This record gives sequence, C-alpha cells and structure tokens, in this order.
Amino acid sequence: MTVPYVPQIRLYQNWLREQRGLQFADYDALWRWSVTDLDAFWQSIWDYFDLQSPTPHSAVLAKNTMPDAQWFPGAQVNYARQVLRHADAADAAGLPAIVSSNERRQHRELRWPELRRQVASLALHLQAQGVQPGDRVAAYLPNVPEAVVAFLATVSIGGVWSICAPDMGTHAVLDRFRQIEPKVLIAVDGVTYGGRDHDRLAVLAELRAALPSVQHTLLLGNLDATVSVAGCACWTSATAQNDAETAAFEPLWLPFDHPLWVVYSSGTTGLPKPIVHGHGGMVLVQMQLGALHNDIGCSYAPNSLGERYHWYSSTGWVMWNAQVGGLLAGTTCVIFDGNPGGSKEHPDWGRLWRFAVETGVTYFGAGAAFYANCMKAGLVLKDLGDLSRIRALGTTGSPLSPEVQAWGTAQYEALGTHDIWWNNISGGTDFCGAFLGGHRELPQVPGEMQCRMLGAAVQSWNAEGLPVTDAVGELVCTQPIPSMPLYLWGDKDGSRYLSSYFDMYPPGHGRQPGGGDGPASMGAVWRHGDWLKIGAHGGCIIYGRSDATINRHGLRMGTSEIYSAVESLPEVLDSLVVDLEYLGRESYMPLFVVLRPGYALDDALRARINGAVRTALSPRFVPDDIFAVAEVPRTLSGKKQELPVKKLLLGQPIEKVVNKDAMANPGCLGWYVDFAARRAVPAAAAG
Repeated sequence: MTVPYVPQIRLYQNWLREQRGLQFADYDALWRWSVTDLDAFWQSIWDYFDLQSPTPHSAVLAKNTMPDAQWFPGAQVNYARQVLRHADAADAAGLPAIVSSNERRQHRELRWPELRRQVASLALHLQAQGVQPGDRVAAYLPNVPEAVVAFLATVSIGGVWSICAPDMGTHAVLDRFRQIEPKVLIAVDGVTYGGRDHDRLAVLAELRAALPSVQHTLLLGNLDATVSVAGCACWTSATAQNDAETAAFEPLWLPFDHPLWVVYSSGTTGLPKPIVHGHGGMVLVQMQLGALHNDIGCSYAPNSLGERYHWYSSTGWVMWNAQVGGLLAGTTCVIFDGNPGGSKEHPDWGRLWRFAVETGVTYFGAGAAFYANCMKAGLVLKDLGDLSRIRALGTTGSPLSPEVQAWGTAQYEALGTHDIWWNNISGGTDFCGAFLGGHRELPQVPGEMQCRMLGAAVQSWNAEGLPVTDAVGELVCTQPIPSMPLYLWGDKDGSRYLSSYFDMYPPGHGRQPGGGDGPASMGAVWRHGDWLKIGAHGGCIIYGRSDATINRHGLRMGTSEIYSAVESLPEVLDSLVVDLEYLGRESYMPLFVVLRPGYALDDALRARINGAVRTALSPRFVPDDIFAVAEVPRTLSGKKQELPVKKLLLGQPIEKVVNKDAMANPGCLGWYVDFAARRAVPAAAAG
C-alpha cells in the first residue's frame, strides 16, 4: 500500500499545464482564475475526471443567475453510474468498496461487484413497485452499507433519495418526510448506540400510519436479521436477485439537473428546509472537493494505491453524503455505526482510532468536537495501535481550536509522523459542499482553514457590502456553484429559497465575475450566515454564526473565539454563550459551562474562566455571569443552539424558538426554560 506521494491538486495543476497551457504563480492566482473564468474551470473538472455523457452539453454555465443558475444544459449523467464505473478496475486490484463495523464489532467488507449486484437487484425491485424518475424514496437507516446500496439503487433509476438517522424521533422524521411525500419507505428494526439496543419498530409503525403517500415499505433487520413485519417487504429478498437481468442492469442517463436527493436544514424553528440537489452538480462538486482539496485518491490508482477514507458521521449529517462521495472517485469507504465516545458508563474516545488501526484507514475525518473530546479525555494515540497509515485528519462541523490542533499534531509526532496534515473545512448542508478548506501544499496555521475552495467565489463583506481582508465580515459567495440547491421542495414560487440565502444584499451587487457589480437580473450574492476573516496570506477563520454574534460595547466577536478560550481549560468540557443585547438594550452575556466530573464551579474556577477570556480576547468579553449546566443544547448534527437559547432568554416561548425533535438532547432544555423564567424577561422585550 502506498499513499499519495503527489498531491491530487498538484496532479490537476500538472494536467492544466499540459492540456490547457495554463500555469499559475501561486494558489491565489489559480483560485482567482477558477472564480473568474467559471466556464473554463468547471469544464476542466469535467474533463480532468473524465465525466461522461451520451449527449454533449451546449454550454457550461448557460445562465449566471442566483438562484436558478443553469449548468451543463444537454448533458446527461447519473451519480450511481459514476460510482459503478470503478467496479471492475477496483476489484481487479483486490480492493473493497465499503469496509464497515459497529459497536457489536460486526466487521464486514462489501466488494465492488457485490455492491453493483445489490444495487441492480434493489433497483429492479423498486421499479417493480412502480418507482418512476422523480418519485421519492425515504430511508430511516443507520450508517451501514445497506444505506449506501439503497441510495445508489434509488438514484440509479431516477428516484429522489432522502434519509433520516434512527436517532431521530417520529416527529422529527415526519417533519421532513411529510414534505416530500415518499412513495417508498426503507426502514430499520433498530440500532445499537452507546452500548444499548434501541428498537425502532414502534417508530416505523407510526411513520407508516402518518405517511399515506407510502405505497411500499422495505424492512432491514439490523438488530434481528430474521425480523418480519406485516406489510413490509424483506431487505434480504429485495437484494438477492443474481441473474442475467441484474448483470445487464445499467443506471439511467438523466438530465444534468435531475433531482438527486433531499437534505434538510437543522430545523431549529419551524419546519426544516427540504433542500434539493441535482445529479450533475453533486458529482462535479464532490470531485472538486473530495479529490482536489481533501486529497482523497482513487484506491486503485498507482499514486494512491490502497486509499481508505473514513469520516465519522451519522446518516443525519451531510458528512454521510460526503463519505459516500468517496465512491465517485473509486475510493474504498470505511464507515462506523455507533457512538464514537463509548457509553455513559464506559466512556471510550479511543474507539474510532482503534477502528482505524484495524481497518487500515489512510484518511481520518470527524467533527471538530470529536478531537476536542479526545484531548479532554487525555487520550494517548500511540497507546492505541499503529496509526501511522493515517496521513490526513479532516475536521468540520465547528471551528477547530488551535489548542486541539496542536494536541493532535503533538500526538502524531509522538507516533513518529512529523507532517500530519489537518484538513479543516467549512461549508454546509445547504449546498452539500465546502466554501473553505484544505490544500495539501499550502502552509498550515493552527485554527485556520488553508484556503478558499477552487470555484467558490467566497468573500468577507463589511457592513457596507464591500470585500475586506484581515477583518471579520459576512461570508458571501458571489458566483454560483453547481451544487447550490435546485430549489426547496414545495417552495412553488421560490420565495423561501430567496429569503434563506439571497435577501441581504441588492441584486447585482458584487456579482460580476472577477469583481464589480452586474445587472440586477443576475440576482444577489449567496449570504451564508457565518462570520469570516480572510487573511492576507489566504488563510480563513470562521467566527461562528453571524446571527448569534456577540456585540459588546460596539465590539463584535464570533462565539467560536470565546469557546476556544473557555474550552482550553481542562475543567471545561463544553460551553455556550449568548449576548442578550437587543434593539439598544444593555448587553447581558451569560456563559454556560459543562464541567468535567469531579469539578465544581467555585469562585476560583470562575476567576480562571474569566481570566482565560480576558487574556485570549479582551476584558470586554468577560461574561456577566457563569452557570454550570449538565448539557449544551445541540442540533442532531452537533451544532450548538445559540440562537434558540438567546431567543428563549429574551422572553420568547420555547415552542416558538426550537423544534425539540431536531435536537440531539432535548431533555436538557428544561433547565434553560427554568432559568429564563427566573430571569423573567418580558416577552415584549423580544419584539
């Protein structure tokens, strides 16, 4: 096994030089070309990765408007076809498609020909149930190989895929699936998480009763392989066909912008946004992101022979989609289903690392909070086995603090690896990609992302809507990206889509490729809702959500900087801060902290926390009060719920500020509700 000796982005630049006669002095010049000559850049991605269509496209970007940009008209693609084209070559090299395990240590390998056969069998089964292109197939499945098979089978015949994780309760799932009216439901009998089995058959019964559009249900026995439920077809039977028909099966050619899947915003308040992405846009952006920036190579290519890609995720997080995207490039995907931190009774933050040792992972990704928990738990990586095959550590979900990155780097140096690469990325479910991320050949600065992504015309804008450098501003993307949503499901006039991303700045402002204003007909820039600073050297830092900003005496600060200071203390496991300044009212900034077992929030610890904030930031950001809490409220994808807590403390009722079914830990809300009642802020003050 070798790992990439030549970074993927270098191979691409070599190709640009040889095939296009394009050479760039540095990455900044390459990036500027990619966001100025959009046609040339995205055509180069199509050609470099040898994407195929039986019919030619008449243009690359036929209509540069936001929203409703028109990409590659005339081209036909299929996500599943791009995956399965690797089956013969990868299998000839002896490399599996998927390696998986779970808390019960059920280790499995799915080889490429078997993946292709199961996809064909299930696709034919779905067609026999009447699934036509455009019909929705909804899945209630964990992070197991069967979820990947179900996804590829669905989209191979033009069905539109949507998945929810089995840690979501009935109401949260129905909030999502009711909006899209699925024809087929694929569900699991139960899951093992945190050392316990969790039966999901009762949820399945509720889903079937509440989704009248469902005409066919398929049941996967995860806890019990022999499980059967009246009216449900058996997964094993649906994927058992192995004959001339399965051997001859080929995914349909579909229009470039045919709907691929529906993913959902976190649904903090109201119904989650059902976001629709297309086949062609996702294939293009996954190649640009996964291969060029994440440096994940094809497992059977000589330069990256034996590549094994793992990114810990549940099926409720968009990183599941990114993990599956590894298959587009012919990469072996390594997946784990379960709690990465063990159980409450037996915490074990070494579990994923030992899994990586056992499965030969070369690229290891997880949420930033995972690495912070490993550091807090005092993990010593060299005690967990031979991790030297891992050459890259990926992070996302929240900013990775410099302290945690330094800890991980030191751990790898103790292993004898002095060049471990941290690939810190930031993007979103909204466009199922990344705006900011890594570059294998650029310098690393702890706490920063190395660059803006190729093709992503990202800027930081000040209050006047002007781009700034070395200053914190609003993250905007001034040009379309192929994976931006086609639309939001059910948003017939497009008003919800417009108000979600395009209503902050006037149409045409800053929209000319390369800079300057365009006509209003081009539409407005994409406003992402994050605070961003782009350094003079190109490195980028996200400072938290721009709608949950701390504003102390005229000085604005992203919450992530406060968390970095507070959570650097060994006593503090987690924290949440809100600023209750509102419409000119005086700022009141409480800090909520989760402490390690055995510690109490006494005067000495309060002083240490205040000192850490004062030293790292400014005396202005020392909290007005500090409270010890059992948990910080988080969404199902792990994001801290700052804005709901802020609204709650400003007097709004809990049912209006948060959807409990979209939370990972709704049981913790009672404390905050009681706290808000004790503060007794009049509801009128919240406007």
